[in-house]
Amino acid sequence: MKKKIVLAYSGGLDTTVIIPWLRENYDCDVIAVCVDVGQEADWKAIQQRALDTGAAACYVADVKKEYVENYIWPALKAGAVYEDKYLLGTSTARPLIAKVLVDYARKEKAAAIAHGATGKGNDQVRFDLGIMAFAPDIEIIAPWRIWKLKSREEEIRYLQRRKIPVPMKKKDSYSRDDNLWHVSHEGLELEDPENEPLYKKMLNMTVPPEKAPNKPEYVEIEFEKGIPVAVNGKKAEGIAVIRSLNKIGGANGVGLADLVENRVVGMKSRGVYETPGGTILYYAHRELEHICLDRQTYAFKQQAALKMGELIYGGLWFTPLREALSAFVDSTQKNVSGKVTVKLYKGSVSSAGVSSPCSLYNASIASFTTGELYNHADAKGFIRLYGLPVLVRALMEQAGRGKAVKPAAHTEPKKKRAGKKNQGEA
Repeated sequence: MKKKIVLAYSGGLDTTVIIPWLRENYDCDVIAVCVDVGQEADWKAIQQRALDTGAAACYVADVKKEYVENYIWPALKAGAVYEDKYLLGTSTARPLIAKVLVDYARKEKAAAIAHGATGKGNDQVRFDLGIMAFAPDIEIIAPWRIWKLKSREEEIRYLQRRKIPVPMKKKDSYSRDDNLWHVSHEGLELEDPENEPLYKKMLNMTVPPEKAPNKPEYVEIEFEKGIPVAVNGKKAEGIAVIRSLNKIGGANGVGLADLVENRVVGMKSRGVYETPGGTILYYAHRELEHICLDRQTYAFKQQAALKMGELIYGGLWFTPLREALSAFVDSTQKNVSGKVTVKLYKGSVSSAGVSSPCSLYNASIASFTTGELYNHADAKGFIRLYGLPVLVRALMEQAGRGKAVKPAAHTEPKKKRAGKKNQGEA
């Protein structure tokens, strides 16, 4: 009986080549597994392509709901971003895909799991670590790390020699990854950082900002404990929320990021990311946190967000630190509930109002009109104690220059005498 190898199959160029390559080099049955995390894909056609290319079987696992609730929402609540721009669309999906691959490998009693990630990319790290976390006993095969094919052009010729249809056009050979959260683009003109991205031929979810409508669009988003639950007053599950905002944001040119980033393997690479709905949600969630979190919690959460972004990007989802950070984040979100209105205009997102039953903003304290809860006179003593190190250092430095001085005295204004008017009063 031939051994089985489970392959993470997308139907794209790399994984289409891998099916015959595995059969030729391992004398195995290839079990193709498509993991549906919201890609725009014709799964029936992709299944048939896998079978026509030589797979013994092809399964489709619909895990969109799990992806949103257990991966996207934790990243959103954390405010996790990589290198200021990347909202972790591919990075959040890979751990879940790895977990699903292990599930199918166990069911099929497979000897190995294969994936199409290259030896230069981040995904090999994410796949391998995810598989290792659940199945340290299963072999991992990454053809790009061991085969002799060196480019996408060679892959195309490999298929043509075997009379296997090529699932793409050479002139449109961007390396893409898409899911419910985003679309990424690499290759072609993007390989030279001096080149402007060719948005007119590249973009899938978003119009170029200059092609967006000439008037702004307002969107209201409601959150409960940090999770978006409604758009424009209509309650919806997570998948529907993201799809709705992708459509709205995409039509307004929102969510484009052109980034030269630092990969896990040490090199720099360039990608263009489309994350219209995610960009709106990250902005709105942050606006809500500004009125719901106290200063110390918000400040520390910013540090946690930075680390969370690094962990997710680096494939370290299934680690104690990531789980601990998520537990901390969840504790901060219990009062992050309310409504945020944002204004979208030609690629920009700005705030148009925020409200929350848990708001820490108190108008009677913050207003320029003095209220009962705040006495201006209290500020002097606070500032003197708060700045005591500054005062002591200044006294020391002046004494060292032979100019010993005493701290400034505190004086009160003279009180008016009863029955007299100040000069200039009518």
